[in-house]
Parts: sequence; structure tokens; C-alpha cells
Amino acid sequence: MRDRAIGALVAAGLPLALLTASPALAQTDPPATETPEFETLCTPTDPRLAELSGLVSSGSTLYAIGDSGSDDAVAVMDRSCAVSEWLTVPVDPYDVEDIAATDTDLWLGDTGDNDRRRDTVALTRMDRETGAGELYRLTYPDGAHDAETLLLQPDGVPLIVTKNVVGASSVYRPVGGTSVDELAQPGPSPLEKVGDIDVSATAEQGAIGSVMFTGGAVSADGTVAAVRSYSDVYLFPVTDGNVGDALVSGEAVRVPLPDQPQGEAVAFTDSGDLLIASEARDGALPPIQILRNATDIVTPGGSEAPGRESEWSTSPVWFGIGLVVLGGVAAAALVGVRRVRRS
Repeated sequence: MRDRAIGALVAAGLPLALLTASPALAQTDPPATETPEFETLCTPTDPRLAELSGLVSSGSTLYAIGDSGSDDAVAVMDRSCAVSEWLTVPVDPYDVEDIAATDTDLWLGDTGDNDRRRDTVALTRMDRETGAGELYRLTYPDGAHDAETLLLQPDGVPLIVTKNVVGASSVYRPVGGTSVDELAQPGPSPLEKVGDIDVSATAEQGAIGSVMFTGGAVSADGTVAAVRSYSDVYLFPVTDGNVGDALVSGEAVRVPLPDQPQGEAVAFTDSGDLLIASEARDGALPPIQILRNATDIVTPGGSEAPGRESEWSTSPVWFGIGLVVLGGVAAAALVGVRRVRRS
């Protein structure tokens, strides 16, 4: 009986593909997608840059810094990794782990705390031209945390993401969403918890390093945030510049990273490419690598990897047309169905 009814509807002009599709109207199996490929941008060779833990890209300039023990100066490099200048950090750091930037300043995330014993962590402001600046202390609401990830929202609100070996990592910001320009100096300013990052749905199962976050960045247009681990980078679509909400409630697209000795740095270029860098292997820094057009991997307002759904199922116009055709033809086809039954 079902085959006869379908035959009558087809005879009335309704395509068979619509009738045999799921209720979602023809969502097909997604085509296989290729793993995004990173290329070598350049390889740092300056002996003073013994480690690379934080990275910022601005125009044709790169700013790079190491972590504890090599975090007393910021290297200013071109896109061939040639160091043109060193900016001395204006205060004695404890353990700088990441770096972010505004139009005029660099912000160093002095948040490393492997033993979880610091009473305060800090952000250090540095003028991008002179290196002059000062320290801003911060306090967690729930005890000490180790953190290696700093992001700046487009409105200047700093976000710190903790680094946990097991369990979810958490996102913190100054209470009330205070921007870096409004922080008390030297503080301390209290932090509040925004929420937890849960990437368990996309993380590589069984890979511990996949969820140990070591660096973060926000695209120049504020529509995509990246948080990296030792083995992967997670790209989050951002709505209305609210990076904190995107990290704790958005769905991430996971991009596997090429093998690195100890990958900790990530940055966006102005055009939306993604840069990654690592600490050293056998005394030599590995190359800074680039994933071109990385921001195109996610769509602001809803994260979808390319090819995840068919064009049909993601198009409300075609979906609506399908419903109209289905409704209009079904009424006419009922006559044919009744004739089939009578026969």
C-alpha cells in the first residue's frame, strides 16, 4: 500500500527524492572533509628567543614572548621571524604565559601557577612602541589556578582560561566585565567565573593534551575565538563580541594541530589566518605555522565545519519551497491514492 501511495504522488508530480527523505527534508550524508593544512610561515632563529609561549600578530609585525625564565622581554619580529627590536617588560614577571593586544598596547598574561600557590595573578600593560607600562593584579574568587590562556574581547574585557589536566577548564573575567582600561592599578581587582569550557563532544577521546589549554586569541573582527591545547585548536563563533559567552556556551569546531614539541602560542592575523607556535625542541625553536583563512571554518552565530550538512538542509528558502510543493501536490494526489485503494 505504501508503494502504491508513493507511486501516485510521484505521478502527480512530486519528486521521489522528497518523499523518501527524512523529515528534515533531504539532509544527506556529509561529504568527507580534508583536515586543514598548516604551512610554515617562518622559523625564529634569534638566540634570545629561547622559548615561545605567547604570540600576537598585527599587520606585518609579530610580537612574541617566552614563559617563566625567558619572559623579561618581548621580541618584535617581521613575517620572516627576523627580530628587529626587544621591548623590555616594565615589571619583573612571575610567569608570563600568553599575550594579547589592543590598538596601542600589549597585554601580558602573567598567570602561570603550576603549583597553584599564588595569592594574585597579573596583567602587564606594555606600550607597543616604547615598552613602557605597569602591572595590574587580579584575584580569583575560588582559590589559585594555573592558567596559560589570555583573550581580550573587542570591548577590552580580559578573559583568563585555566589549564586543568582533568576536568573542565574555567573562564574568568574582572567582576562586572571591567575592561583593561578600567582596571585599578595596581589592584588587586577581583575576578568572577564566567563558566566552564566543555569541548568533550569534539575533543579527541583519550588524548589528555587535547583539553589542556595553553593559549588563546580573538580574530581582528571579533567574530571568532580560538583556544588551543597541545594537540588541537578549538574555534568558537562569537556573537556581538561576547567572547566569554561563546567559550562557555558555544559549540566549538576542533582543528587538529600538527605535531609540536610543546605547543602553547596561537594568534590570528588581521586577515583571519591562524598562527601557531611552540616552545623549543633540543634548543631550537620549531617554525611558526599558519592556517590560512581559519576564520572561514566557522560561521558567526553557529559553528559548522565546511561540508557538515548538505546545501539543501541548511537553506531555509529551499526548505520552505519543499514544504509548499509537498502541501500543494499532496492535496491533488489524494485523489490518486483513493483510486489506487479502490482498485
